[in-house]
Amino acid sequence: MKVIRYKKNESQTQLAVITKENNIFELTYDTFQDLLSQTEQEKKSALQLIEEDIKSKSPIEKSYSELDLLAPIQSDEVWAAGVTYLKSKEARNREANVQKDSFYDKVYDARRPEIFLKSTARRLIGPNVPVGIRTDSNWQIPEPELALVVKADCEIVGFTVGNDMSSRDIEGENPLYLPQAKMWKHSCAIGPAILLADTVEDPYNLEIECRIERNGELVTKGNANTSMLKRTYNELVSYLIKDNDILDGTTLLTGTCIIPDDSFTLQEGDVIEIEIESIGILRNPVKLATNL
Repeated sequence: MKVIRYKKNESQTQLAVITKENNIFELTYDTFQDLLSQTEQEKKSALQLIEEDIKSKSPIEKSYSELDLLAPIQSDEVWAAGVTYLKSKEARNREANVQKDSFYDKVYDARRPEIFLKSTARRLIGPNVPVGIRTDSNWQIPEPELALVVKADCEIVGFTVGNDMSSRDIEGENPLYLPQAKMWKHSCAIGPAILLADTVEDPYNLEIECRIERNGELVTKGNANTSMLKRTYNELVSYLIKDNDILDGTTLLTGTCIIPDDSFTLQEGDVIEIEIESIGILRNPVKLATNL
């Protein structure tokens, strides 16, 4: 079961759920955070509340493809974990022109994971909205990631698709430049849906694919599986919340294992599609951040 949010009209957004039969039901809750708040009040799961909410409702007449989708949740904060896949560690080392014993080697094997603030609500975008690329970078890529949706009490309530846009040359020049290599206008996208955790059989066996088109032609494609992740989701969340209060609906990106060839960089006009099994396709065109 997946939760989506879409533009109902010029002034109204709508939270809805897609059932396993692909029927779409409007939900009573205004936002996903409202739903999470209600789970605490009623001591029920999000899945239970949704099932109760739609029990006497009829599905909407529009199909999924007809909806003007928005980010399924407007997270106040989006955090990200880095170097959680072997391929990510190897790519970071190439960026920094080091062969071994780098900071990236150390954090990959360390007890403490790398976790950083990726985005705030006003920088976060959803499906079909252009992601931005920096004007002061010559080596930029998307980073396709499974994203966790977390409650304030650190319960993982859902999964969505995340795009952690990255400026490889800026980070490679100096790891202290990480905030500039990771956070700017429209540098993070999530969507198109939140797959409820209670309905996922094995979150460590989800296929991920990233496709990038340029002038209508596929220029790069990569695949991975969440089974390749070095750390557990609960481990990453446990470090996120250490001496750190989070809000209901905080999103945590879990790292990437799909990295284009080192000769590739995004250009304005490219189209990025990130697909994760059972969640859907997050599609975003690319624009220079100054043109957004």
